[in-house]
Amino acid sequence: MRFTFWGVRGSIPVPGPQTVRYGGNTTCIEVHGAQDELIILDAGTGIFQLARQLQADMPLEASIFITHTHWDHIQGLPFFIPIFVAGNRIRIHGAADPVNQRDIHEVLARQMDYAFFPVRDNELAATMEYVTLREGQTTQVGSVTVTPMIMGHPVLNFAYRLESGGRTLVFTGDHEWPYNIYAPGEDGHTEYEAMVQERRAAIIDFFRGADALIIDTAYTPEEYPRRTGWGHGTYDTSIRAAREAGVRQVWLTHHEPTRDDAELERVFARALERNPPPDPASEPAIHLAREGITVTL
Repeated sequence: MRFTFWGVRGSIPVPGPQTVRYGGNTTCIEVHGAQDELIILDAGTGIFQLARQLQADMPLEASIFITHTHWDHIQGLPFFIPIFVAGNRIRIHGAADPVNQRDIHEVLARQMDYAFFPVRDNELAATMEYVTLREGQTTQVGSVTVTPMIMGHPVLNFAYRLESGGRTLVFTGDHEWPYNIYAPGEDGHTEYEAMVQERRAAIIDFFRGADALIIDTAYTPEEYPRRTGWGHGTYDTSIRAAREAGVRQVWLTHHEPTRDDAELERVFARALERNPPPDPASEPAIHLAREGITVTL
């Protein structure tokens, strides 16, 4: 199994000379299974460049797994060239909207209304299929088994665990670790803390033993208190979780859009200094995700 980053920024694309080293596109990851199955994780603006690479492979079959439907994770989908080409087969998987009771097809079709885009969903030339997923429901894409798990975010967000050919990749999408809404000493604190720890343990188990973990790492510990509840993780929580779950390598992604490449490297270096490995022999390889990198597991 191998994967390539096509977009690693969070919230909004930030192209320009100050982000050229790590990239300015929003989330998109290309994955190939052991039998070369094509899976795409999220459809941020990075999917446009991926589409250009895929033109030589058409007609093609692709399975897209959407973690959640915030703009930065879907805004590239209307520009994904294969959906306009007859003979291609595209399956899009994702969660329903639990508030408005819309399935993944209905949610995605709304961004292709004429008010937002000149081509409507029902005018696409490719054969389109939509699969609304539930937590724990496995999907088989050739040799690849894909399992979703709900993560902490202001909209329903799935992490995906992909297993193929004896290798495992986990991608969190946008993810904030559970936290206690009660202050110590308040009624309900003890009971809620037990729920927090139980949920955290379940997430660590979902990550456990992965060959690669791609994890939302937007904030520094100093930034996080002002952004609690926004649905994103920190450098420190990501590093600790990777160690606890025993993953082999961790890729920190969803880079804060206000950080240029130099600042991104500075905050990463400081995070590594704050979190020295307790056991260097078992330390996962820790990386900043960067557009264009291909990793073979």
